[in-house]
This record gives sequence, C-alpha cells and structure tokens, in this order.
Amino acid sequence: MTTYAPNFGPFHIRKWFSQVEEIWAGETGAAADGAPLFKYMIAACIKNPYAGKFVEDLSAWIDASPELGVEIGRRLNALSGRAKIESYGKAILVGIDGEYEHGNALLTNPAANPIRDAVGGGASWVPSTGKRGVPGTIVDIPFGHKDALYVRSHYDTMSVSFDDAPNRDEVIVCWVFATRGRLNARLGGLKAEDAVGNGLT
Repeated sequence: MTTYAPNFGPFHIRKWFSQVEEIWAGETGAAADGAPLFKYMIAACIKNPYAGKFVEDLSAWIDASPELGVEIGRRLNALSGRAKIESYGKAILVGIDGEYEHGNALLTNPAANPIRDAVGGGASWVPSTGKRGVPGTIVDIPFGHKDALYVRSHYDTMSVSFDDAPNRDEVIVCWVFATRGRLNARLGGLKAEDAVGNGLT
C-alpha cells in the first residue's frame, strides 16, 4: 500500500465533498407546510493507513478525529450561511481493503462533539450508518432531531454517493444536517417545539 504524507493533522485527505438539497414540495407535489427544507452534506475522503491489515489499536484515529469534527462544522456553517440546524446524521463508507471498524473510529463522540458545538449544541445521540463499498456506492444516511430523538417528524434520510471515491484504501466520513423536519409530517407524536432537549423527549 502506498504511504501518503499527512496534509490535515495526521490525516491525508484526498478530497472534500458537499451537497445541498432545497425541498419546496413533497413527493406528490403538496407545497411545504412552512419554510422549505434544506439538507446539507459534508464529507471527507481520507487515506486509510489501516487498509489491508488488522490493527488492534485504533486510538490514533479516534484521538485525532476532533480535528475532522471542527472542520466539518466550519464547512457546514460556511455552506449553509450558519442556518439553524434541527437534525443531523452521520455515516462512513470504507473502501474494500478496509474494515468497517476503521471508519467507525471517525464517528465516535470525540469527532461528534465539535460538530454539536457548530450547530449550537445537540443533546441526542447522532443516528449513524455505514458500509464498505466502491465509487458510486449509495449510502442512505438517517436523520434524527439533534436534541430529542422522540421527535418523529425529523426522522428522515439523505442518500449520497461519490463518483470517484472511496478507493480501496480510503474511508469517507460523512455528516448530514437539516433545517427542519419532513415536509407535511403528519404522523403525530412529540412536536419539535415541545421537546425539552434531554436527548430523548
């Protein structure tokens, strides 16, 4: 495996990705019940130094992951114009020479806490998913309300893919954010405005 010099802390990042969706109407054409829904995606494609081998201790990536969190938060606020964020989610896509666990090392609380700071706090855990794959693999990333997981209007998904990543020895770490819940959500349950922000309710 080729070794690449770090270019962002201890990481070698080949590419950053961003994506915006601006949703004005529902799937059947019904107009938004209020403001449009904005969804934002920020991702980094990172060389995986663990590809092709089993490594017991992944703490080097965990310990360095807050640097990624800070940069993802900065890029989100630049992309969104510091829009108010109500929900979020995260995922990893690991090239096929790597382990799923390699990517998960970049999704733990040390990485997530700077992102919570960037969106004005978040009491709830961040919905998460991931897989191993190749360029063009689609990842469906779940959303949850950032302060109260029982707000069912904010359960949603953003599907993303990357045309030339990940290579076999790369990992993509990906975060998604939304400015509100689904358009015309009408399944009842706890409303966002009634949430107490304790992580669940």
